[in-house]
Amino acid sequence: MFKRLCSTALIFGAAALAPPLAPPLAAQAQAQGVACLPRDALVERLEGRYKESPAGGGLQNPQQLLEVWASEETGSFTVFVTRPNGVSCIVATGQNWTGATTAAVGGVAG
Repeated sequence: MFKRLCSTALIFGAAALAPPLAPPLAAQAQAQGVACLPRDALVERLEGRYKESPAGGGLQNPQQLLEVWASEETGSFTVFVTRPNGVSCIVATGQNWTGATTAAVGGVAG
């Protein structure tokens, strides 16, 4: 009986000393290999290193702003989501960006 009690105490003691779990969104982002950082830092990097500027975006829901940044000069693009706390998570990046005009999207020239 004493052996079981000591084993149980050791297990619960180890669990109590374990580091706290990451918040669900951060854990999900890490599991998917998504980079998250303050929006200001991300924008600075996109403008400086990749010569990207805003190409479009909108509210994905009341708590998430989806943005697309692209560079006609380098052809690179970045899609990211920004939450109200100012943290942005990169959803996708790529090359060979081609901007679409409203007429081309709607299929009506004019």
